[in-house]
Amino acid sequence: MSKKTMGIHHITAIVGHPQENVDFYAGVLGLRLVKQTVNFDDPGTYHLYFGNEGGKPGTIITFFPWANAYKGTIGDGQVGVTSYVVPKGAMKFWEERLEHFKVQFSKMERFGEQYLEFDDPHGLHLEIVEREEGEPNSWSFGGITSDVAIKGFGGATLLSAHPEQTAELLEKVMGLELIAKEGDIARYRSSADIGNIVDLKLSSVGHGQMGVGTVHHIAWRAKDNEDQLEWQKYIAEHGYGVTAVRDRNYFNAIYFREHGEILFEIATDPPGFAHDESLETMGQALKLPAQYESHRADIEEVLLPFEVRELD
Repeated sequence: MSKKTMGIHHITAIVGHPQENVDFYAGVLGLRLVKQTVNFDDPGTYHLYFGNEGGKPGTIITFFPWANAYKGTIGDGQVGVTSYVVPKGAMKFWEERLEHFKVQFSKMERFGEQYLEFDDPHGLHLEIVEREEGEPNSWSFGGITSDVAIKGFGGATLLSAHPEQTAELLEKVMGLELIAKEGDIARYRSSADIGNIVDLKLSSVGHGQMGVGTVHHIAWRAKDNEDQLEWQKYIAEHGYGVTAVRDRNYFNAIYFREHGEILFEIATDPPGFAHDESLETMGQALKLPAQYESHRADIEEVLLPFEVRELD
């Protein structure tokens, strides 16, 4: 048996104050807050999900906001850079928007593509690239219209403690195709039209330290529960310690740490984010899994309030 993931499902990071997080990803980048819930393993912490209008796999970045928590260090064993893709011709809009909100950025070229590089308020490395592929994002917020809106992930740059072993995993186990090498970066591609490009740095940058401003894990797509169970068996057969299936309410998840020390998740596409609230109202109210609903009052007392707001 051989398997191929369709690409990135979501990326999860640790950040600081939730209002700063929401202001940047909704207010500046124009993403939709598609779900506000809690960390199922730590219900005193939010788990916030941002993506396109429908919250589709390949568009979702999620956050655990810990105000006043210690700062992390980006390095080996992490996703180093998260890439967003925008429509062709949208780059000038994004340069002007970042300038307006006083977000410092630089320009660079990789694999023949032009990128805007910048950091979020808590130190996560981000970049924007133009591509034709990927359906337009119909969500409009803060003056960002569909013709320039972020479609979803362009991809991610992986920083590995053992790049040669991570490369073997990406190609031989995850089923990505090696399509190019440039300098010390190898580029892999999946079959999806969004979240389909992964760049692997082939040299070490030094070990990372988990904390605010770092990516906690990257999740790959499984078509459904049956496909995920096949992945679970397949990953184990290749010598990786993989977890039991965990119900995350909006998808099922399994986890394993690959040999380059990056935490990988494989998440199911269904059921998605609209099953416990409507598509129209997604993200407007705090949603709790059943096991925490009886503790709602205590949880809401601990969580810091925030609002999704348009920025001047």
